[in-house]
Amino acid sequence: MKSTEWIAMNRLDTAERANILALLCEGIGINAVCRVSDASKMTVLKLLADAGQACADYMDVNIRDLKSKRIECDEIWSFCYAKQKNVATAKAAPDGAGDVWTWTAIDSDSKLMVSYLVGTRDAECALAFMDDLSGRLANRVQLTTDGHKAYLIAVEEAFGADVDYAQLVKMYGTAPENLKGKYSPAECTGIKKTPITGTPVKSLVSTSYVERTNLTIRMQNRRFTRLTNAFSKKLDNHIHAFSLFAMHYNYCKIHKTLRVTPAMEAGLTDHVWTHEEIIGLLKEKEQPKKRGAYKKRNSEISN
Repeated sequence: MKSTEWIAMNRLDTAERANILALLCEGIGINAVCRVSDASKMTVLKLLADAGQACADYMDVNIRDLKSKRIECDEIWSFCYAKQKNVATAKAAPDGAGDVWTWTAIDSDSKLMVSYLVGTRDAECALAFMDDLSGRLANRVQLTTDGHKAYLIAVEEAFGADVDYAQLVKMYGTAPENLKGKYSPAECTGIKKTPITGTPVKSLVSTSYVERTNLTIRMQNRRFTRLTNAFSKKLDNHIHAFSLFAMHYNYCKIHKTLRVTPAMEAGLTDHVWTHEEIIGLLKEKEQPKKRGAYKKRNSEISN
């Protein structure tokens, strides 16, 4: 049998690859996907990387010139390889190990994830995130964030005075003695709405939609699910997984309230995307390559 025939027989077809993407987008971890799909771990990770990059490139080009009215922003915590407090003592911790924060911007009306950034929770990432967000909007919007101080300078630098911006700060009470040290958040006792720039409408100052999206992220992206060992081991794969999730959320998943996808509500597409269409984005980028000689390489971290 010729080697080219052997490669063709062992290559996953479009339906099989689309099924793997669907599993990854429904909160299933890498190892579980391998068991369900009967694909190798290397195959699944390679597909994740290729699909994640293709999705990021597609959304970067197509989510532009949005006529949004209200935008809500937030940051969601996760970690790579080890929690930040354990990185110093972790064995062979790679670059990017520790706490990872994903910044997201949600259109309150269409529920579209307008922008996202995976990085740290500092002023530099805040500015990069807000710069990207402002570049995707076609008009003045009302913007709401939490009370994170990094937003103050970032919003001013990215939007100037061309935004109606307010912060919503939640106030928490003291946790009961029987819950201290346990996995339980403190009780929210109230909120404070503070106008920062322009004339934001107080009744519209809210972060409810972006916080609800945080729940969707934790439910449908296994790497974000708390109290498991499915956390990311490599930062690159963490980013690819989130890009795939964002594409699935915007273009493939019908929002129960809207009864269409966020991308359809925002006028970016006229139909519900399938995962086969995401595979189509990969095919546009794929070029046949001649296989070279196999090289011995050191084992490296996966996932």
